Amino acid sequence: MRPEPGGCCCRRPVRANGCVANGELRNGYVRSGAVAAAAAASQIHHVTENGGLYKRPFNEAFEETPMLVAVLTYVGYGVLTLFGYLRDFLRHWRIEKCHHATEREEQKDFVSLYQDFENFYTRNLYMRIRDNWNRPICSVPGARVDIMERQSHDYNWSFKYTGNIIKGVINMGSYNYLGFARNTGSCQEAAAKILEEYGAGVCSTRQEIGNLDKHEELETLVARFLGVEAAMAYGMGFATNSMNIPALVGKGCLILSDELNHASLVLGARLSGATIRIFKHNNMQSLEKLLKDAIVYGQPRTRRPWKKILILVEGIYSMEGSIVRLPEVIALKKKYKAYLYLDEAHSIGALGPSGRGVVDYFGLDPEDVDVMMGTFTKSFGASGGYIGGKKELIDYLRTHSHSAVYATSLSPPVVEQIITSMKCIMGQDGTSLGKECVQQLAENTRYFRRRLKEMGFIIYGNEDSPVVPLMLYMPAKIGAFGREMLKRNVGVVVVGFPATPIIESRARFCLSAAHTKEILDTALKEIDEVGDLLQLKYSRHRLVPLLDRPFDETTYEETED
Repeated sequence: MRPEPGGCCCRRPVRANGCVANGELRNGYVRSGAVAAAAAASQIHHVTENGGLYKRPFNEAFEETPMLVAVLTYVGYGVLTLFGYLRDFLRHWRIEKCHHATEREEQKDFVSLYQDFENFYTRNLYMRIRDNWNRPICSVPGARVDIMERQSHDYNWSFKYTGNIIKGVINMGSYNYLGFARNTGSCQEAAAKILEEYGAGVCSTRQEIGNLDKHEELETLVARFLGVEAAMAYGMGFATNSMNIPALVGKGCLILSDELNHASLVLGARLSGATIRIFKHNNMQSLEKLLKDAIVYGQPRTRRPWKKILILVEGIYSMEGSIVRLPEVIALKKKYKAYLYLDEAHSIGALGPSGRGVVDYFGLDPEDVDVMMGTFTKSFGASGGYIGGKKELIDYLRTHSHSAVYATSLSPPVVEQIITSMKCIMGQDGTSLGKECVQQLAENTRYFRRRLKEMGFIIYGNEDSPVVPLMLYMPAKIGAFGREMLKRNVGVVVVGFPATPIIESRARFCLSAAHTKEILDTALKEIDEVGDLLQLKYSRHRLVPLLDRPFDETTYEETED
């Protein structure tokens, strides 16, 4: 029995908001009561209807942390903290050698330049597992990479290179979603040709003498790709957010930001001077409550209406692997007359039937998103970022954005890399390679996620997200997992506090269209083996809806005018 468009494949009573009424299914998450039914079904779609807003299944789950694991994780951090204080005591009395930065004796009476406690975590926890980060690679970041071998003889305070190269390491960490980061093929040939013609640098800003014909061509192509009136390209993805948000809002404006937004969005919001309020991750009740309060109460003290209300969300959240509930966000934005800023850094190229991002994925109208932001650093294998929207918006940013006025223009070979890869995705190169890459990425994503879940790992996020977090939890297992995987010739990214909540350390895999089934099977085999070795298979198949998590009205951050 096939469901109607936007409908649910099950025939249970549905509430007004489109969620199943009997508690088995709510807002796209499986509750513990439906575990047996979900396990028995060969294929089940967890659909959020919400009045027909969704035209496709929306399968997203976050399994609850086992209580014993949570307790042991806190105990682990407690033990590390106690030993950290003990080692600081030994360093103070020079019983243990002190490697970290300290004040010179003649400056002891000055205002402290180095705060000891601020670096406590770095000294005593991060240094124990520092060898898992900043590993230098010496090849193209494709499906496999070459890594320079290094050793430390002082507990990771410094490293020495051995001169050996670890060849053919399976790359499960790079954002090379569509496989365009390579040194052969049409993109490389086009970039090399432009390098000979234009050189490597522009040595000027766009407003002065750094506006090339290639920049104009790129922006026209980006606007056509996104389906918007105009677009503008920037030399750095991070600065695209941090420097453009202050140009759009300021004092007297309100920013409603998802609690898991990227640091660039957080920085841009803080630099703007606007009031910031945080809503729970992907929680539409939390967002709507803040919107209602903003309309009813207005600005603090004066009670005047807000000049602007700007909602900040991401397409794919890079640490959770979740996809924004864009149809619901757009519905709320229209209902309360707010503006929407969508960061598609990870979703552009990686989602949607034609690779046009989360708007394409949900089959929505690009005009419903006021500011469409994205980067060229991931799916396009290049660097930089863009803003797309109405022509009036882009014209305004050309003269008011710090990133546009003061930053050096994009390098010509980088621009050509973006143009060539984007044309490939759009099918304008006369081949079907781009479409095949988008389809291959989607297949790889679903296959990899399904296999990890079958093995018993706790996996976060949406089933269509190429960002796949595998939960590690305990601090000792962060370093152990990264090291054991590298021993088996698989390069992974491990993430811990403060980049994640203290008990939610994880390994983050990024899938690529360049990964063959053989490569994925090899990686999965090694992950399975390491999972058994480190006892990482925590899954009990009890998935908790975000909306069933406790919601405290005081949990949002507020910056007063």
